[in-house]
Amino acid sequence: MPRGRPVVPVVLSDEQKNQLLGIARSRSMPHGLVQRAQIVLDCAQGESNTSIARRLGVSNVTVGKWRRRYLDLGLEGLHDELRPGRPRTHEDGRVAEVINTALQSTPPNATHWSVRSMAEHTGISKSTVQRWFDLFGIQPHRQRHFKLSNDPFFVEKVRDIVGLYLNPPDHAMVLCVDEKSQIQALQRTQPMLPMGLGYVEGVTHDYVRHGTTTLFAALDVATGEVLAQCKRRHRHQEFLAFLRHIDANVPQSLDIHLIVDNYATHKHPKVKAWLARRPRYHMHYTPTYASWINQVERWFGLITQKAIRRGSFSNVKELTRKINAFVDQYNAQASPFAWVATAESILAKIERLCKVISGTQH
Repeated sequence: MPRGRPVVPVVLSDEQKNQLLGIARSRSMPHGLVQRAQIVLDCAQGESNTSIARRLGVSNVTVGKWRRRYLDLGLEGLHDELRPGRPRTHEDGRVAEVINTALQSTPPNATHWSVRSMAEHTGISKSTVQRWFDLFGIQPHRQRHFKLSNDPFFVEKVRDIVGLYLNPPDHAMVLCVDEKSQIQALQRTQPMLPMGLGYVEGVTHDYVRHGTTTLFAALDVATGEVLAQCKRRHRHQEFLAFLRHIDANVPQSLDIHLIVDNYATHKHPKVKAWLARRPRYHMHYTPTYASWINQVERWFGLITQKAIRRGSFSNVKELTRKINAFVDQYNAQASPFAWVATAESILAKIERLCKVISGTQH
């Protein structure tokens, strides 16, 4: 009978065998590389190319290819060869020119660059400009709002409040307190269109206003639990009533540190008099234009997103019930917010922002 072309046997040392076994048993390496290592191991066992190909579901040519590659190049031969690709159309200098143009200038007839306007300005294709913008995180169409505090005691207040977060005092409770005012009970003029496959939930653009409520909230920094009350108005009388609610729910053996903003209600003479008669209370005022340092603002964002913004309420009582239900469910599984920023890191960031602003021409 005619005999086929003789194949060169594959002989492996113990070290080579262990390397190939490690690859063949790997669950994280590419499937192709794992299969090639198994082919070489089977070849070393003396199995024919035809038998290996039939068992692994590949062609005889494939088995022969990786046998030869391993014999010629060793383990490196099992990796894919680098294929010559299309040469770069644009040099690094051209890329830098486009990025710097987007960062440092504006088009003569608009407030910001777009992919299309940049492509027209530079003569580069829109897809290439889009790819470069994505690569460097350039988003000329977007803005992020900010406001630097002008509080003369900004540094002292930041150190004070951050100190309460990172090193809370013993035998005391730290509460972040604020009000979310003018929460509107909005009722959509038509029923919502439920979400389905291929389309999002639909709501009418118009609504009927049924009144407002103000949500008073106190976030316990240590546990994440929230004391909350809804009230019709937003005056010092309502704030005093909420303070009495806090007083009734916090054990008398604990001091209470309140973190509040500079709203006039919090500094009303009657509020100050009430606090003065209760020495266990300690007020800590946030810097002006720095509500981000009050953790309860983050909780207001959660309740707005999950319970208020997308709701439809026929009256204020229904809105209030929804808020109270959310608070009860939230407290049942509450956990504290993870505050990790130190006062030094915050002040360093503010310093960097100031340097950027001072170097910007308007």
